[in-house]
Amino acid sequence: MDISFIHELEHKLDEDLPGERIQNLMAPPGGEKYRELSLDHMTACVMLLLFPKDNEWHFALIERTSRNPLDKHSGQISLPGGKMTDHDYSFEDCALRETYEEIGVSPDSIGILGHLTPLYVYVSNFLVHPFIGFTTEYPRFTLQKSEVEDIIELPLEHILKSRNKGVTDMEVRDHLIHDVPYYDINGKKLWGATAMIVSEMEYIIRDLL
Repeated sequence: MDISFIHELEHKLDEDLPGERIQNLMAPPGGEKYRELSLDHMTACVMLLLFPKDNEWHFALIERTSRNPLDKHSGQISLPGGKMTDHDYSFEDCALRETYEEIGVSPDSIGILGHLTPLYVYVSNFLVHPFIGFTTEYPRFTLQKSEVEDIIELPLEHILKSRNKGVTDMEVRDHLIHDVPYYDINGKKLWGATAMIVSEMEYIIRDLL
């Protein structure tokens, strides 16, 4: 594996982030709601975890279980992560803990490269702080079956290819949303806040791969 990519990415994340302008490329209609932070919002942290597989860099996505009636994002594809608690020392600590709980990758094996632009998810009232981490070896994944239906190991280059993007109408909680941008993930659709986070990552790595 070319570890120089990791060093270059870490330097990129130290620079000014592209932020809202690039996130908005994958925002659903009404994307301005992702900027209207409520006063009573909660905090969540997610991890975009890079790891080597088949001699190229991949990252982990999860397919959320549809069995949890309290999960407003049930059945959707997302990054591992979740709500910050009083026991978390920092946003980074929260992202590492949630990654361990949901997909079983130990915090001790993850190096944090930096963070992406926080994003407000108005549907669930969370301000989400995304982190970029990496492992030098292929992880031994263990899924939290109560929350995670499956894991998707996606080559990083997948998000750079225009053929893996589209726009469609989607029915969400009995409501039809028109012209929703998405990433095609092996026939499944990655959209909404997670797609907006991935869009910023796509922009940052475009000149590195």
